[in-house]
Amino acid sequence: MGGSLFADAVPAVGESKVIDGVTYHQHDVIIVGAGGAGMRAAIEAGPNASTAVISKLYPTRSHTGAAQGGMAAALANVEEDNWEWHTFDTVKGGDYLVDQDAAEILAKEAIDAVIDLENMGLPFNRTPEGKIDQRRFGGHTRDHGKAPVRRACYAADRTGHMILQTLYQNCVKHGINFFNEFYVLDLIMSEVDGVKKPAGVVAYELATGQLHVFQGKAVIFATGGFGKVYKTTSNAHTLTGDGVGIIWRKGLPLEDMEFFQFHPTGLAGLGILLTEGARGEGAILRNASGERFMERYAPTIKDLAPRDIVARCMVQEVAEGRGAGPHKDYVYLDCTHLGAEVLETKLPDITEFARTYLGVDPVVEPVPVMPTAHYAMGGIPTNNNAEVLSDNTTVVPGLYAAGECACVSVHGSNRLGTNSLLDINVFGKRAGNNAAEYVKTAEFAPLPEDPTAEIRGLIEMLQSSTGTESIAAIRKELQEEMDRNAQVFRTDESLGKVTQTIHGLRQRYRNIAVQDKGKRFNTDLLEAIELGFLLDLAEVVVFSARNRKESRGGHMRDDYPNRDDETYMKHTMAYLTGDPHSADAADHIKLDWKPVVITNYQPMERKY
Repeated sequence: MGGSLFADAVPAVGESKVIDGVTYHQHDVIIVGAGGAGMRAAIEAGPNASTAVISKLYPTRSHTGAAQGGMAAALANVEEDNWEWHTFDTVKGGDYLVDQDAAEILAKEAIDAVIDLENMGLPFNRTPEGKIDQRRFGGHTRDHGKAPVRRACYAADRTGHMILQTLYQNCVKHGINFFNEFYVLDLIMSEVDGVKKPAGVVAYELATGQLHVFQGKAVIFATGGFGKVYKTTSNAHTLTGDGVGIIWRKGLPLEDMEFFQFHPTGLAGLGILLTEGARGEGAILRNASGERFMERYAPTIKDLAPRDIVARCMVQEVAEGRGAGPHKDYVYLDCTHLGAEVLETKLPDITEFARTYLGVDPVVEPVPVMPTAHYAMGGIPTNNNAEVLSDNTTVVPGLYAAGECACVSVHGSNRLGTNSLLDINVFGKRAGNNAAEYVKTAEFAPLPEDPTAEIRGLIEMLQSSTGTESIAAIRKELQEEMDRNAQVFRTDESLGKVTQTIHGLRQRYRNIAVQDKGKRFNTDLLEAIELGFLLDLAEVVVFSARNRKESRGGHMRDDYPNRDDETYMKHTMAYLTGDPHSADAADHIKLDWKPVVITNYQPMERKY
């Protein structure tokens, strides 16, 4: 399939053609992922260039739809606010590991991002005057930390769901090409004039088991997070880090992978999320004796401290014997004083979740909660234009990333609530605009002679496997070990245990059995591939966490409890340099550092 004969056979832009059993497509812009970031990018790119959006799910099933509480923007509709306060809160909330130029962009462009969504038809809650209503959220303050502020724009407690529906409707309006239930399994890179750039992606069609090659001038990754490395998580079963894992296997770096956020209010034992918007409306965290314990830890903003602080305080309450329940292993979220009207109108989903999954009615009794793995602050390194970096500064031409899979870094070591829905809109928009501009002058990079060879070999190996190991058993052991030893509190000893477990699971992974040998809707096969990504990413998280001998944001080291700005005020950059099956992670992972961009706010002690 090489040379000019193959070039002549490639379909025209926007068309497809079957060659040797593989379907080839050609579009100017290829977007991988149809959540908020992917569809926001598509709305910008679609009217200006031939755009294809490839999603492992039907777009409105993407995990953006699970986001509940709101989207931050200093609209000042309810009380005085401005984007500079929002910038400061983002930097301070991220424990000063935030790149401050990116935070300024986020806060400045937040206002237009909300108005864009309103103009697209998103049904925000309204004030009596008809303006977009706003409520409080953790870590968002007025006057640089003096008091909580109402900054979160919201649609009840299903804001993410509304954003997803609105973006999809607008993508349909623009005639965007969607390829739903296609799993992207490989990024095709080509060298042109000594520079590596994306040539396209290889995808597996779930309905048929056929492989597809999407050739594009620009590729945008918007594939979401990888919370399924943990057992107790708010993340859906599909959040297995495929996009981040693909980038990792291509030898491109990952940034700040040790920083994972544990949302304070997951339903105890289940991890199903109860929005921080509940505390924004006035809900209170209490221990077994009914004490409002956050007053001791964050006297100014109490229950609305940033998520990393609240999660640690909850775990500490339990560790010190003040937990509730028969095993004293959770605390309470008390909403009873809010009244039925507030709960049923402003927080209807979480009210129903508590009733359905725990049999608890928040109107009359407190809800058992504990932290749940929620959000990856780290991921694919990008600059402020959403361009992917191959080192600290070098751009990979034509390759973009946005949303949770990307690390701008606008969240630093701890993301503020409501900044994620903002992130996907601000940087999704930037990715789409910049990709559309790039393809105006770029050429298609050449495809290799057999672009599906690697993935076809992987699929054939897995389907012909006669192994005895269970995919589900390996995944369960990985998730339980990560919960046990790499969650809210970590030590070198605990992280060392996870490292040994992952190495053992890698050896067992070589002997997995894929029971389903068919082609149509073979989820058994895809879960085997996803497990490979989970093992890769869990190892990078743990290896980076062992290397950062300090406590900062979502990374709390019991053996190094203090923040160490002199040594660690810098981003971790991890590179895959060898065979991941080697016994010592240091044999195949190399760590480097990247400076933090500081503009207006020098690192200070975080007091709330």
